[in-house]
Amino acid sequence: MTYEGIDDRPCPGPPVDALLLVSFGGPEGPADVEPFLRNVIRGRDVPAARLEEVSRHYLEIFGGVSPINAQARALKAALEAQLAAHGPQLPVYWGNRNWQPYLVEAVRQMRDDGVRHALAVVTSAFPSYSGCRQYREDWWRARHEVGDDAPLVSKLRHYWAEDGFLEPMAANVAATLPSPGARLVFTAHSIPVSMAATSGPTGGAYVQTLRSAAAAVVARLDRPYAWELVFQSRSGPPQVPWLEPDVGDHLVALHAEGVTEAVLVPIGFTSDHVEVLYDLDVQAQQRVSQLEGFTLERAATVGTHPDFVAMLRSLVVERLAGEEQPSHGATATYDRCPVGCCPPARPR
Repeated sequence: MTYEGIDDRPCPGPPVDALLLVSFGGPEGPADVEPFLRNVIRGRDVPAARLEEVSRHYLEIFGGVSPINAQARALKAALEAQLAAHGPQLPVYWGNRNWQPYLVEAVRQMRDDGVRHALAVVTSAFPSYSGCRQYREDWWRARHEVGDDAPLVSKLRHYWAEDGFLEPMAANVAATLPSPGARLVFTAHSIPVSMAATSGPTGGAYVQTLRSAAAAVVARLDRPYAWELVFQSRSGPPQVPWLEPDVGDHLVALHAEGVTEAVLVPIGFTSDHVEVLYDLDVQAQQRVSQLEGFTLERAATVGTHPDFVAMLRSLVVERLAGEEQPSHGATATYDRCPVGCCPPARPR
């Protein structure tokens, strides 16, 4: 079966009768670490040394338990409470790409419960192959495995430009700023340059939307702080170009310029999972510990902030009413996922 993409605008079909929270997944014990990482790198040319290094991080620093599943459970509970209080009255299911509960389990459970059409809430705000289209491929394959009676799954539009995402991020930054002179360093997951080039309907959307979101966060602060967008968590082979600059290299460069205070803002993530906690709170702090007089703080992600959860509900209400509104101004085309959007930059 080959997935070629579908247009995720409102479409005919059975009435929506459920939500499906879709996340990355993570190990919940030491025995889970290796099989989880094997799932993550399936089909990718990741050096064995890198796999061993990441495995050590999970085992030695986090006891083999990623916080991402607990964070997904918390977001699911927050969504359920929001829907119970304000409607619509829809059950919320949860499925992961790389660990239990897998998407195929969630799709099968929805089928068994009589669900016919679920709206997918993805814990990734920005357009890219790995952050959007690949999730759509995941539930496409899950539906295929479950069979002809599997429920339809439609993705809600991107939310990186929504106030419910940007306002909590800005509040988290404001709560972390050590002084008016601090430099803001926005971070996102690095991806191959070729993947970034093909992201979105016309290409280049990943970096463009990250920059737009970062600028919108800064615009909500009390002054026009200087800022940059950098990247973290590279995992590919060294011969393949990935987005740069690396966050650690950038912090060293800032210090060389005379900057003494910086705040890391993980704009590309929605929860404080391992890549945030290790790459920023551990690795980046270790990198700057040798820089004399340099202070580094980190802002929190949106997590289950009430405004973020309320925004997700509003997107559901909008879709059900058939009145989706472009929220991105000049970049409104990045709201949707048309056919062919974010093609993979590697053979599949």
